Amino acid sequence: METTQALLKQYYGYDEFRPGQEQIIDSLLQGKDTVAIMPTGAGKSVCFQIPALLLPGVTLVISPLISLMKDQVDGLTDQGVPATYINSTLANSEIDRRLSLVRDGRYKLVYIAPERLNAEWFKTAMGDITISMVAVDEAHCVSQWGHDFRPSYRGISSFITGLPQRPVIGAFTATATPEVKQDIVALLSLRRPEVYVTGFDRPNLFFRVLRGEDKPRFVANYVKQNVNQSGIIYVATRKEVDGLWELLNSQGLPAGRYHAGLSDEERAVQQEKFLYDDVRVMVATNAFGMGIDKSNVRYVVHYNMPKNMEGYYQEAGRGGRDGELSECILLFGAQDILLQKYMIEKSVENPDRQNYELSRLQEMIDYCHTPECLRYYILRYFGEQIDDDECGQCGNCCDDYEKIDITVDAQKVLSCVYRLQERFGVTIVADVLKGSNNQRIRQLGLDKLSTYGLFNDRPLADIKILIQRLIATQYLQLTGGHYPVVQLSPRALPVLKGQLQVWQKTFTKRTPAADDGLFEQLRQLRKQIANRENVPPYIIFSDLTLKELSKFCPVDKETLRNIKGVGEVKLQKYGDEFLAVINQYVAEHPPAKAGEEAVTATKPANKTADKTPSHLVTLQLHQQGITMADIAQQRELTATTVQSHLLRCADEGHTIDWDQLIPPEAEQLVLAKIKELGTSLKLLKQALPDEIEYNVIKAVVSKHAQAARKKLKY
Repeated sequence: METTQALLKQYYGYDEFRPGQEQIIDSLLQGKDTVAIMPTGAGKSVCFQIPALLLPGVTLVISPLISLMKDQVDGLTDQGVPATYINSTLANSEIDRRLSLVRDGRYKLVYIAPERLNAEWFKTAMGDITISMVAVDEAHCVSQWGHDFRPSYRGISSFITGLPQRPVIGAFTATATPEVKQDIVALLSLRRPEVYVTGFDRPNLFFRVLRGEDKPRFVANYVKQNVNQSGIIYVATRKEVDGLWELLNSQGLPAGRYHAGLSDEERAVQQEKFLYDDVRVMVATNAFGMGIDKSNVRYVVHYNMPKNMEGYYQEAGRGGRDGELSECILLFGAQDILLQKYMIEKSVENPDRQNYELSRLQEMIDYCHTPECLRYYILRYFGEQIDDDECGQCGNCCDDYEKIDITVDAQKVLSCVYRLQERFGVTIVADVLKGSNNQRIRQLGLDKLSTYGLFNDRPLADIKILIQRLIATQYLQLTGGHYPVVQLSPRALPVLKGQLQVWQKTFTKRTPAADDGLFEQLRQLRKQIANRENVPPYIIFSDLTLKELSKFCPVDKETLRNIKGVGEVKLQKYGDEFLAVINQYVAEHPPAKAGEEAVTATKPANKTADKTPSHLVTLQLHQQGITMADIAQQRELTATTVQSHLLRCADEGHTIDWDQLIPPEAEQLVLAKIKELGTSLKLLKQALPDEIEYNVIKAVVSKHAQAARKKLKY
């Protein structure tokens, strides 16, 4: 039997698995039901595709969106993996033909939508086929507590029960709270499943939250700065999608749009344009994107605050699936809170469910306001234990803002709200500060206020943005209801008294580094081949592969074979064309210009043999018996970071010496408080003696959470 490692190289062009993939694959091949919770872009598909190639018969892949099945199957076919799909876009005669080929053993993977499982003829057809595995993609859809519940997913368990022989079941998702994970296990009727959580971190995603921006102006400028990059802009309503789409196109920035108000045909056309790089930016509601495999999305902008963290992280995770840097920007405005509350109240009738959704919305609001590391806020939300204060890879940790003292302007706004007796909304406050001479202002006598016209030299739109920024940073607050009123918050008084300064972070516009000439030539060749074969460009090669090609400049097939993402099938199909472009470029440019690290006549370095992750280096030293203090000194790390590394290793299933992390006299004290207060680190720290450090508490929580998981072992 071929090894999983050999198949990875042959079909996918990689020498090593990503973290967690090999363990998940082994679990499925051993016939164990398996739950895999892996962040978007971490390689979930490989975890069921490789077992499918090794198991007898076929693997059914249940996927929620039929609009993307063709692209997924095209990508597999291009890699040499025998796959097909069966859905309502096919004529009955074509479905019969494909089922016949499945019976003949021509395919190893068959993609279907969950609705297909209810059809009696389909159940009958499946009775004649050996099904070794059912892979449930986007498994969170089975749970009403998930962010994208699909009732059709509830039929998966009964379908499997009706099969002549029960297959192994793999359930895959990017985001799952404890409630959702329990539902996946129960509602899919999994038998003692192995549960793998590979970690939620996506190190190549750069997160930032911008508050109070002129959103249309910001987006137009940002798209111009990134005109050659693919991006997605998520917008809350159809009306805003259409407006932003028209704005971008009117400024010569070709954009697609996608929302439920468009016809099926129009949505399909718009999606295809984006996938094929005919337009670089897609403006869409959250109806767009689930399962999208486009790997070269370089930015994801949320025009409005989403209603929960699960939805936000999944949508943001559609950037950088190729492992390259992608920027995730959330444009927060105070009205976003009212909009999302209204949408929850309108769409959710059950009071308990409504309260649950509102609590998740509050987590999202807190994310938009937090001054701490954005990445670690997200990871803590999903239950990862994080010690570090900053990641160095998000807007709150990096000094790429210009800080401006706006205390005087803030005092003028706060004073105006005070003199208006906190009775009016943003528009009236802005009109007074502008000195607007409209009938409403005169009728109310507001033109007599001392704050009238304080900003008479500023555009009204800029005044409103300033007010919104003060709301977003909690110097002002809005009441609820359809006509929210601006009020002073507790933070306003010290500003008015001159006891507190107000600073505004202004986003520093950055010009992306230009791509090198060879990369652009390779990208043009990729587009030509994609057009010829009628597939999206990223299916030919990812941006990551093109960058490695332009960096190492392989000149023959032997050296080309060692580039990430170049499997045997693609090597034979496309190798000659790409080598011709590279060789011509190398001939026209001295090596120093073709790339300082170009390797023109030798085998390129095996980039897949990346350096060992930092936390695993710490683990290796720990397992050699080196103390934590010595590891910290040797690696020039803080003691907190060393402990964080070891806790992460423990979460990944490695064995660590807990005695080094937890003094024996502290463990029972902490456990007693956990029984009383739960696992809130903040509450535990407040309740325990001062000498029991925060790091010790966290280690006890982690140790016993893992012990509980082992006992459950579903």
